[in-house]
Amino acid sequence: MPQDPDFELYDNVGRDADQIAAARYGIATRGDLLRWARRDSEAFLAEHPLPDQPLPSPDLAPYLAALAAAKTPAEVSAVTQHLLDAAEPALRAVSDYLFATAQWRGQHRGAAKGSPPKLLMEAASRSLSVAAIADEADLRTLRAAYDPAPTPTRPPGPARASTALPPAPPHVPPAGPTPSR
Repeated sequence: MPQDPDFELYDNVGRDADQIAAARYGIATRGDLLRWARRDSEAFLAEHPLPDQPLPSPDLAPYLAALAAAKTPAEVSAVTQHLLDAAEPALRAVSDYLFATAQWRGQHRGAAKGSPPKLLMEAASRSLSVAAIADEADLRTLRAAYDPAPTPTRPPGPARASTALPPAPPHVPPAGPTPSR
């Protein structure tokens, strides 16, 4: 008995896009991989219990309140620098863990670009980049407020015609021996 061609379409009801794509290509979904890893690590986690709670997140209320009250770039910078200083230990800890994971059992040695160890090392670096980029933005804001680039000024005198050529060099006497008479 021939099967209705629309049957496959209706068979995907209740599935997410990841499950549909995985079924089409015959690969495991992200959920499958994580579920299998949890199953296979149950005994290990029983011996090495880890906290069930997420890492404590900082209370941003004082920072957001101070930011809302800030009126100058200096005040915004003060709030930003306090937040970056407070977040740095957590960012560094995450970076250190990701780097240690990349080096686990020497797997990073000779690893190809795009391999899991290289991706973990890149993630470790980028986790610290967040603070560095925010600090750079803060410093640029302060530079614009306190030390703006000087505006070019024209020297007094007749206006020069704008040309693409640089000005002629001053007259320099020829070097070397002078011809005798």
